[in-house]
Amino acid sequence: MEQKYKPLFESFIFPSGVEVKNRIVMAPMTHSSSNDDGTVTDAELEYYARRSEGAGMVITACIYVSPNGKGFPGEFAGDSDAMIPGLTRLAETIKAKGAKAILQIFHGGRRVPPALVPNGDVVSASAVAATESPDVVPRELKHEEIEAIIRDFGETTRRAALAGFDGVEIHGANTYLLQQFYSPHSNRRNDQWGGDIDRRLTFPLAVVDEVKRAAAEHAKGPFLVGYRFSPEEPETPGLTMEDTFRLLDELAQKDLDYLHVSLFDFRSKPARGADDSKTRLEWIAERVAGRVPVIGVGSIHSADDAIEAQQTGIPLVAIGRVLLTDPDWVQKVEEGREDEIQSRLSLSSQKKLVIPDGLWHMLTAREGWLSFTD
Repeated sequence: MEQKYKPLFESFIFPSGVEVKNRIVMAPMTHSSSNDDGTVTDAELEYYARRSEGAGMVITACIYVSPNGKGFPGEFAGDSDAMIPGLTRLAETIKAKGAKAILQIFHGGRRVPPALVPNGDVVSASAVAATESPDVVPRELKHEEIEAIIRDFGETTRRAALAGFDGVEIHGANTYLLQQFYSPHSNRRNDQWGGDIDRRLTFPLAVVDEVKRAAAEHAKGPFLVGYRFSPEEPETPGLTMEDTFRLLDELAQKDLDYLHVSLFDFRSKPARGADDSKTRLEWIAERVAGRVPVIGVGSIHSADDAIEAQQTGIPLVAIGRVLLTDPDWVQKVEEGREDEIQSRLSLSSQKKLVIPDGLWHMLTAREGWLSFTD
């Protein structure tokens, strides 16, 4: 490999003691290929097996912790013990290829399609519709329902540990339920779960505490707990970089293994709450100041991109789209064959790339997300 890429291939030990063989993470990507009951399919196992040999850690697509949290057709379910056998197969498949297996756990909140949840009952912090779905007004969660969802995160963590995963990632990004409670756009409550910034933090921090409790009780060895977040929202009122700094300060006190920033482009600049003298990723790395490891992501296509992202001060980088077009991306960089990396899809390459039908249909429908050669 080229000397300049060696920092990507150094091993790394997380605070919990979990060690990964390199600094490259497979980012969580929705693939909409589970069975209708939420169980894992053979197609998903083949998809992950094809992509788990190079990266040091694989973060799965998100798995819903409560029946009313299902955000996508064909999504993994984590809301009952009946899911443990399939999840065990998934963890074993990833780990057999040499990567650590991390299960991303989530609740979609107001972003769930009504047709996917019982009785079409869409819930959130407050009865405020998402900008993207103005016709879907969620029902405000009651106190006891909030506490039940917190327990659901703990229960899914228990199932992840029993299934043999190396850890879980709490999905607090992309405007899903945890972010909905923190955001002043979606949380208009005036009780212990909302109001000022301190009370809007109550729910996400309670989920962190419950997940860590469940991990400590049920994991048989070192077990990662990470947290993914989005740094800003376009709405007014909405989250700004200043709000993100406060969230980071709180999370840094929770003894987490890592923070995973969700960005479409790691070079993007702040819009509000911080000046544009630095990228969002640079501001985040500066604020965290080494208190907890940070995973950066967003339009990392080449090895040079990965090194550039790492040089902002973060120890780990996540790649997603390039592992769809070339599952051997990591191995090719490590072997000095980065000029052989395939960055575009062929319309005839689905079988060769081991991409499940659900994900393939999504890719061919999302204009501009990936390039096709024919």
